[in-house]
Amino acid sequence: MGCDGGTIPRRDELVRTKKKPEQKDKNAETVAKWKHCAISQNPLRKPIVACELGRLYNKEAVIEHILNKSAISSSHVANHITKLSDVKELNLTEKPDFQQKNPMGDEYVDLNNSQYICPVTGLDMNGKQKFYFVWKCGCVFSERAIKEVKSETCHKCGNLLNPNDIIVINGTDEEIEVLKEKMVERRRLAKLEKKKKRSATATETSAESIEKKIKLETGEPSTDSQPISDTKLTNGVKKEKLPGKSEQVKPSKVNGASVQNGGGSSKTLILPDKAQKSYSIAKDPNASDAYKSLFTTHKDAQMKEKQHWITHNPLYY
Repeated sequence: MGCDGGTIPRRDELVRTKKKPEQKDKNAETVAKWKHCAISQNPLRKPIVACELGRLYNKEAVIEHILNKSAISSSHVANHITKLSDVKELNLTEKPDFQQKNPMGDEYVDLNNSQYICPVTGLDMNGKQKFYFVWKCGCVFSERAIKEVKSETCHKCGNLLNPNDIIVINGTDEEIEVLKEKMVERRRLAKLEKKKKRSATATETSAESIEKKIKLETGEPSTDSQPISDTKLTNGVKKEKLPGKSEQVKPSKVNGASVQNGGGSSKTLILPDKAQKSYSIAKDPNASDAYKSLFTTHKDAQMKEKQHWITHNPLYY
């Protein structure tokens, strides 16, 4: 059966068939993961960092993500990164004969050629082989190097290796789920360690303050290297001020004054009569008239006639 014009249609033109789902290009996906930043999708350039889930980022993109999350549309892949300590800068080994080329026209580009290699086996870091990095030191190795050259220390920097600190780079979905559980546990332990350090510091500070207070109450010499700096006399009472202590001494009586220092102890300082504020020589019964007349406030000194320098006479009084 023909159509107008004598053409014969094919079956796919008359019957609607179910389209096959689009498949991802594996090479393009590998290049995107291993040669581009997971946040900005720009080519990776030093300094390169990796998170606890094994994704690769440019350090400047991570800083921009932390400061302004709304500036980058693909920031959902880095929601677990809230501070710079959540990523680790990688200690990569560069390929000696690597040359960066910009493709022009129909020029062939080798996508498997990588700028970085494994320092032990020399394999290219291009996604064809599994690569791991150590969270403590940031050194990067291939899976073959870890399996064939077994060691308790890092092959590059020599630090001790902990199996929980070895993270796979760009792992599968199952490996990422395992890394998420390790990330939660690692952060929980880090918080506990910080709390222990803070409590230990607070305990040491309180112990030192209690020791100083006991020494001040018992009158023992303080271990503080700073001497007593200020000594004041207020209302006939001698007050001593220790450095670094905020002390408040209330005005007290002339005799039998009680001075309280920063340690909580009190000292009674009794001054002699002549050093007190209410003492007067004119009212002192033990002082002689000749001694009192030396002062201008005495009545004998005010009534005495003064000699003139022109009529000076040694016998004149």
